[in-house]
Amino acid sequence: MTDAVSGGPGQPPQEELGRLHIHDRVVEKIAARAAREIAEAGSATPRVLGRSLPGAGRFGIRRADLEAAGKASAYIEGSATRIELSISVRWPASIPEVTAQVRERVRARVSDLTGLRVQEVGITVTDLVTDPAAGRRVH
Repeated sequence: MTDAVSGGPGQPPQEELGRLHIHDRVVEKIAARAAREIAEAGSATPRVLGRSLPGAGRFGIRRADLEAAGKASAYIEGSATRIELSISVRWPASIPEVTAQVRERVRARVSDLTGLRVQEVGITVTDLVTDPAAGRRVH
């Protein structure tokens, strides 16, 4: 019979220290905010059945916005995670460059704040934003 491994003098055995569980929603929020830190990226266009919703702003549904966070989904298995993001990109920025910046920022932030290893960051660009004030017109 062996005794539990001690964490050091005056500390409880390692098995009694507990476990830390990070919920998927926490990782999703961190990823969405990290993507927002890239100036050329913003929130995704609302989609229904795989198609964007034109004129969504008139019905109170959010539109693509470079000031808002994108939509994120996280899938955690053990100490690794896979993240899916939907974002918009400011026109005429290079989509590959913006998505590479977003991917690296999300990986770094999630790893630093949670300790999880980010295996993959999938990014879907749903809209190109030409002018943030273009949706506002006076008739």
